[in-house]
Amino acid sequence: MTWRAPEITRTKEPYIADERTMLEGWLDFHRDTLLVKCAGLTAEQLKTPSVKPSGLTLLGLVRHLAYVERVWFRIRAAGEAIDGIYCTEENPDGDFDDVADADAEADFATFAAEVAAARAAAAGLSLEQTFQTRRRDGSTDEISVRWVYLHMIEEYARHNGHADLIRERIDGVTGD
Repeated sequence: MTWRAPEITRTKEPYIADERTMLEGWLDFHRDTLLVKCAGLTAEQLKTPSVKPSGLTLLGLVRHLAYVERVWFRIRAAGEAIDGIYCTEENPDGDFDDVADADAEADFATFAAEVAAARAAAAGLSLEQTFQTRRRDGSTDEISVRWVYLHMIEEYARHNGHADLIRERIDGVTGD
């Protein structure tokens, strides 16, 4: 039997809540939106690129967002001493680029595990907590956990727009 990305019921974002609940709720909404865009597709469909010259794929987006969940919440904000996934210094875009031979089912499991681990790592952190982070250009910035939540919401929202267009190209499915 051919593996397909699982169907998902998207979490509804909160309308009235404290700041932390609102940030977590909107992030969960966007996490689920990515999975909704992938639902029902085969591994091969998830590897279908958007349009030339772009090689962007839905599977690449799932892998990228698993990577940024790990980097921003676990490695940077929580200070966990773990390696990144998919990307290396020699291959900084491995999350996006190395999908041809990727195992989509395993990558979806990695995404789910990284979201769960990110939630656990962030649960013990104050929104006001700060940490130093190094940029690709070598500069450093002091960043708050609040900034990480806002950045991740923006990251998902931007990539969910990409996902919507890629999905429409694959099978004509559109949606919010």
